[in-house]
Amino acid sequence: MDLQLSGRVAVVTGASKGIGLATVATLLEEGAAVVAVSRKSSPELDALAGPRLTHAAVDLMDPEGPAMAVERAVEVYGGLDILVNNAGGPPPGVKLPRFAFMTPTDADWLTMFEFNLFAVVRAVRAAIPHLLARGGGSIVNVTTGAVRQPGPMNVDYQAAKAALLNVSKALSEEYAPQGIRVNTVSPGPVRTAWWTEEGGAADILAGATGSDRDSVMDTVAPQMMNLSTGRLVEPQEVADVIALLASPRSASTTGSEFAVDGGFLKGI
Repeated sequence: MDLQLSGRVAVVTGASKGIGLATVATLLEEGAAVVAVSRKSSPELDALAGPRLTHAAVDLMDPEGPAMAVERAVEVYGGLDILVNNAGGPPPGVKLPRFAFMTPTDADWLTMFEFNLFAVVRAVRAAIPHLLARGGGSIVNVTTGAVRQPGPMNVDYQAAKAALLNVSKALSEEYAPQGIRVNTVSPGPVRTAWWTEEGGAADILAGATGSDRDSVMDTVAPQMMNLSTGRLVEPQEVADVIALLASPRSASTTGSEFAVDGGFLKGI
């Protein structure tokens, strides 16, 4: 299916690995030009180099960072059609999971909201005038399945993403008449660096459960989270949904939330 993305311009945050990297690759395959936003590049991102890919070395924790990323797209490619706010999860230097409400401090809460909510708000604020100038476009915000099925782990992260879902719904209502669609994708546990990096979630859960990192990712975590598929989600599976929502083929889809979570969400 042609997603009709040829010639479109996209900004993708958290683009050097995981869901963001898969989204960049997918949009490029569909003919879009992409500004890939991350603090630093990666060998995998560098391997996608070409005239339709620009890396913006931006720290989204810098209040000016999101606008700098958007302006880079306008500067290089002449406008903006798609904004994918994928960056999120543990802020730089933070390791998750945290196991209880009393664990995060006020500073932890502020940092979590800065990265997972305020950076997105700033990116959207910067993007909207450019999307309107092109007659509309698509914003896709990445949240988490825990928005709908919260638990005691990572409560600050869940709260920030729940706020992002609320903001996304409000944006969709305000800007749909002007041609801007706003949707969210809520992944379950995805086999990304959050899990796989040394000292990441797999190692933390391995220490807590007396298991090993591979068993955590292959068996323990899917069982703990009651995933119907019995496995973690792959980044490409999330990227495919993001690309479809970014596409004009989804012209009547706005204000919607899509779970790509291996059956994590059990509610109706």
